[in-house]
Amino acid sequence: MTDSELAADYWRTDIIDIAPGVIRTRGYPIEELIGRVGFADMVWMMLCGELPAPAQARLLEAALVASVDHGPHAPSIAVARMAVSCGLPLNGAMASALNTLDDVHGGAGQQAVELFLDVDSRIRQGVPMVAAVAAGLDSFIATHGKFIPGFGHRFHPVDPRAPRLLELVDTATGEGTVEGRFAAIARAIEAELHRRKGKPIPMNIDGATAVIYAELGFAAPLARGIFCLSRAVGILAHAWEQSGRGERNKGPMPRQLAYRYTGHAPRTLLKDQTDH
Repeated sequence: MTDSELAADYWRTDIIDIAPGVIRTRGYPIEELIGRVGFADMVWMMLCGELPAPAQARLLEAALVASVDHGPHAPSIAVARMAVSCGLPLNGAMASALNTLDDVHGGAGQQAVELFLDVDSRIRQGVPMVAAVAAGLDSFIATHGKFIPGFGHRFHPVDPRAPRLLELVDTATGEGTVEGRFAAIARAIEAELHRRKGKPIPMNIDGATAVIYAELGFAAPLARGIFCLSRAVGILAHAWEQSGRGERNKGPMPRQLAYRYTGHAPRTLLKDQTDH
């Protein structure tokens, strides 16, 4: 293998082919895609290799739209606004904000898909739905703790986004676009949590979008990646809004509100040295 061939193989990709005057994405000339496919279609094709059916694209787009923003109290949004006030350009603010989307803030969708897939694998092995859900929850709790991703919300008694997304999944199931088995699993988990807790623990945005990603066949880690694509829009909007306000060094709370100090009582180094 020549050095040129070695370099070409080193960066080999199935995604895009570029030559002078030519750009082909997954084999399609970019000029044919421009104006003919939507952004959700492009996301699907980049990740999966083929263009989605229109009904599949609609479900993916619904999930993308639903997760765009959740206000400045969301850590990723707050970080973007603070970063801009510290002088970062939009790209720096976006990068800072996106880096907060880890296991605790932003990772619940991926974790929910993993839980759904675990329950589904038990069902495929012949375990009845109720028993599979109980076993899946017990396994998840033993590994990750008592917090169940995709259910309950610290702010919304019922997350207004989840019922609408599930309605779209039900419609897609009726049309044969998806099977609906992950929607059934998620609802069975919701029922089991209600039984265990003695009160409703409704599905939230992470659970509902996880249903969509699982129904569409996306691997669990992509649930987090796609969420980042969606939330990046809200991050950009808040960063841009903040950039027009002229505020400098915006902290996590107004300067008029003091934090609580819990350390040593006032003391002096000089007194300590004299005593010794």
